[in-house]
Amino acid sequence: MRILSNKTLFFLCLLPGTIINAQIAKYSNEFLSVGVGARALSMANANVASVNDVTAGYWNPAGLNLQQSNLQVGLMHAEYFAGIAKYDFIGASKRLDSNSVVGLSFIRFGVDNIPNTTELIDANGNVDYSRIKSFNAVDAAVLLSYARNMTKIKGLKIGANAKIIRRKLGDFAGAWGFGLDAGAMYDYKNWRFAAMARDVTGTFNAWTYNLSDDVKQTFAVTGNEIPANSIEVTVPKLILGITRTWNVWDDKISIGGELNFINTFDGKRNTVIKTKAWSMEPALGLELGYKKFVFLRGGIGNIQKAKNVTGTDVTTVQPNIGVGIKYKIFGLDYAMTNIGNVATSLYSHIFTVKIDINKKIVK
Repeated sequence: MRILSNKTLFFLCLLPGTIINAQIAKYSNEFLSVGVGARALSMANANVASVNDVTAGYWNPAGLNLQQSNLQVGLMHAEYFAGIAKYDFIGASKRLDSNSVVGLSFIRFGVDNIPNTTELIDANGNVDYSRIKSFNAVDAAVLLSYARNMTKIKGLKIGANAKIIRRKLGDFAGAWGFGLDAGAMYDYKNWRFAAMARDVTGTFNAWTYNLSDDVKQTFAVTGNEIPANSIEVTVPKLILGITRTWNVWDDKISIGGELNFINTFDGKRNTVIKTKAWSMEPALGLELGYKKFVFLRGGIGNIQKAKNVTGTDVTTVQPNIGVGIKYKIFGLDYAMTNIGNVATSLYSHIFTVKIDINKKIVK
């Protein structure tokens, strides 16, 4: 039997526990739940109602109609788990006319250069380190977005995404997936209400495996099921949001906030409110701006029930902070956040750059 490194075995064992013969998989395509854009991440992902830029293709496609330029491009890079995992986003959105916008987004979440030690020992039983190769574990998605103002209903905007998903674990396994999202925003007086239905029709990933006899033997010895080709289904998620911004001191200072309610329907999760079939998690984000030039942001999310070292039930929260600068056609946002264990100081630093091209304010 070949020897697998701990890191290699870790990534291989992630697969059978979640998608073996599964029709509905809990925590499926979770890389699409991490979030894009430092502004949103600094506000604890409370962003489905206030998003107004190219990242709306991810958060709520209806928000693309709030961008104030004909063409906008955005880039984001983040590193998680002490730099082991890289998360990248690139997006572009183009206004077609005064009532419609299209967008294109690409997301990649990957762990690169994982040692593959399945061939470490040769046929004669000798350890040969030159036989060690590497592979990548990559999750990627392309989102095609369309947003439109509903002129017959004042204040209503709608949008939709068609997304193509590619997940690949070296030469061991891979999946192709397809799904749809739908979003809406409604302005009422000074308030905006929003709804974002992710995977509204269910997102389907078709997995195929290419495991050698040595890897299959390793799975059997370690007590893991040998994966078989299967279909993984991501069930819908509904995010409801409400936002408002107050302008004070001759409109020099803006104070905005957004509250989200994240509803999942794939069984009980470790959230504040939960049942056997439905769970709900709140998230709150705040933003303080000065002359629409510099912004200070913060948020609280990932509120969960947990047990401490003594076994006592406690409620944990994840605080996030960030800053942003907007100057003419350029925008730069920064967030400090942690998607891992909130009990540690392992924080992630996230940067987003946005550029408005052929800027033209839309009234």
